[in-house]
Amino acid sequence: MRKPYMPSVGELEAFVACARRGTTTMAAESLNLTQSAISRSLAALEDRLGVALFLRVRQRLVLSPAGQVFLLQAEKVLGELDGAAMGVMAFGGQSTVLRLAVLPSFARTWLIPRLPSFAHAAPGITLDLTARLQPVEFARDPFDLALMRSQHETPGTSAETVAREEMVVVAAPTLLAGRAELADAELLDLPLLQQSTRPTLWLDWFRGSDTDARRILRGARFDHFDMILDAATAGLGVGIVPEIIARPALTSGQLALAAQRRFDTGESYALILPERSASSAEVGAFRDWLLSEIAA
Repeated sequence: MRKPYMPSVGELEAFVACARRGTTTMAAESLNLTQSAISRSLAALEDRLGVALFLRVRQRLVLSPAGQVFLLQAEKVLGELDGAAMGVMAFGGQSTVLRLAVLPSFARTWLIPRLPSFAHAAPGITLDLTARLQPVEFARDPFDLALMRSQHETPGTSAETVAREEMVVVAAPTLLAGRAELADAELLDLPLLQQSTRPTLWLDWFRGSDTDARRILRGARFDHFDMILDAATAGLGVGIVPEIIARPALTSGQLALAAQRRFDTGESYALILPERSASSAEVGAFRDWLLSEIAA
């Protein structure tokens, strides 16, 4: 049962339309309602809240201080309802929607190009993908599983390694000028592209050398590995990225290895499941498909 002071959706829509249009007549036109229906909704809302939401100035509606505060929240509520409705509509014609949180660069460069294969293997499952850099709190976030680095495992979940994280150094072939490999000293003569959420990667690469850290950490900074790949492809500098993410660009020839050595970060990409998903047949189908793609 709705609390007596809680507005209805219709009242919120009438209020927002009036705030945007400035008159009940124009608000009614935008919502395909009558002017009297809008006026009744607005009067009911103000009576329900016990506060004037508009000032009537020369036949126009001007938001009162209370109305200005309420407008932000009303628009947010209507936007969330709209988003929730569209999210539920994704279930139409499908038996299951699988909600997956995945690292942005891994999603863009590795996972998404392979999803047609999953759609063919499991036509009854629709994927709802969200890019996430931070660990998923499954008790709060509505995800069925996450594909992230192993350190993102949270209490109450299980993690299954799908690939070790091995870093490689890449550059545009034109930047290498025909050289098959650059020594560390030569790398330092080129711009080193920095990953802002993993700022120590170049320090790890040059660990053991006597190079000044200030020299190593100079360079343009980017949020995601796919941005590093794009910047390296454009010839902006040398990037250090996970091999599994760089593999498509290396295979196509857009990028080349700037050094033959690589290093293992000690971390892995992992499939992280909350307890509620452990027995899900749909999650199992995605897991089996993912592992087969990794193996291939």
